Amino acid sequence: MARQVCIIGGGVIGLASAYALVRAGHEVTLIEARDSLGTETSYANGGQLSYRYVAPLADAGVPLQAIGWLLRGDSPLKLRPRLDPQQWRWMAAFIGACRGSVNKRNAAHLLRLASLSQDTLQQWREEDRLGDFDWRRNGKLVTFRKATTFEHARGKVTDVLQQQVLSATDCARLEPALAGDDFVGGIYTPNEEVADCHAFCRQLAARLEASGRCTFLLGRRVTGIHHTDGVVHALQLGDEVMPVEQLVLAAGHRSAQLGLPGLSLPLYPLKGYSLSVPIGAQHQAPNVSITDYDRKIVYARIGEQLRIAAMVDIVGFDAGLEPKRLALMKRQALETFPLAGDYAHAVEWAGMRPATPTGVPLIGASVYRNLWLNLGHGALGFTLASGSARLLAELIDQQVPSIDMQGLTPRAA
Repeated sequence: MARQVCIIGGGVIGLASAYALVRAGHEVTLIEARDSLGTETSYANGGQLSYRYVAPLADAGVPLQAIGWLLRGDSPLKLRPRLDPQQWRWMAAFIGACRGSVNKRNAAHLLRLASLSQDTLQQWREEDRLGDFDWRRNGKLVTFRKATTFEHARGKVTDVLQQQVLSATDCARLEPALAGDDFVGGIYTPNEEVADCHAFCRQLAARLEASGRCTFLLGRRVTGIHHTDGVVHALQLGDEVMPVEQLVLAAGHRSAQLGLPGLSLPLYPLKGYSLSVPIGAQHQAPNVSITDYDRKIVYARIGEQLRIAAMVDIVGFDAGLEPKRLALMKRQALETFPLAGDYAHAVEWAGMRPATPTGVPLIGASVYRNLWLNLGHGALGFTLASGSARLLAELIDQQVPSIDMQGLTPRAA
């Protein structure tokens, strides 16, 4: 039975949710506070579709390692403590999740979801001929500068068919652009992919508009949600009240600001940065996606540009560009790939990745009977978007989910 579903949020998660729901036969209204779709955190992210390297940030030893990072001028992590209970609650929960057993369990949840997401995107590309977003299956190489981190990582490789442990020489042979840099080895996953997230959002929006089953309300901010007896029944859009039948919350870290009683959303923005570097015929950009593990920088060739993304800044809700952080990222990229592109004309960007302390998103029913969540994907939003949307549509349709939902189901307050 077709339902009327309203979605708050026009990034990759909201748009993928709308696409999956329209594909299942539902009527969708998508509300986005900005005047355009996919132009915040989905706009210029790292571009890697990393389906098998999905371990959460929270892990044993990370708090101690983070202290060392904070004492360095070139740290991939920046913390600016604020008089904000939300920040302190999130950090306390993050530290609580920094245990090896917890990391292993959460990584398994993410891996299950990521595999579904890869299958779902392939289905959309093949059955719906969804394309024109610079998708490629180019493989991903995680490189290591320190023998200790390399040995730790290679010890976690359990499927040699999916992941290959490479020496420094092997890495340079696989990706010639790496030759000469200071790496001790790497782990290569041949089936990983890359694409342009913003272009993907545009393609989804075009298909949704063409379907005749999706209405976009752009430049409309939801200022309140009306509810009675555990059911949401209307949205406040400025002076307008809009009735809703089913509601999906997919507004990233801003979702928590809607303040519904009894709904606990353990979200906080982890600010990241990117550079989009033009590639000309004279340049030598890597073809394989690269993750520089010890510097926490990712490189992905997206069409004729090299997308460089890095940093985890826990600094509140300021999405502004910070010149020192961008300069550090550019300097380190130049050290690794000096001939990769026209760095002088790199386009700078910053985005606020909505993260849970565990790194595992919240997908499914909430404490309100007709309110659904699709939130908290952190740095894996593009990777997990298609699978999360598929699960959401199945749950709204009261179907058996395609995968075990253990660990993914939202917790009540």
